[in-house]
Amino acid sequence: MNNNTNPLHGKTLEAILTEFVEFYGFLELSQMIDINCFKTDPSIKSSLTFLRRTPWARTKVENLYLSYFREKSSSNSP
Repeated sequence: MNNNTNPLHGKTLEAILTEFVEFYGFLELSQMIDINCFKTDPSIKSSLTFLRRTPWARTKVENLYLSYFREKSSSNSP
């Protein structure tokens, strides 16, 4: 995937997480990705700290974003 077609290109982890929290909320997000930073006293700040230090968790968030982006893009198509 080149940078022009990669939905993650230019997206910060904070922007992705903020979009998810606005769209899903922490409760639904914690059900989609089973990690404690979304379950126990969740906040954007604490989640970012954990995700930046934990590559496997960040990968799960990025993969969810790719699925979310594809679904969002296909639902906006005529």
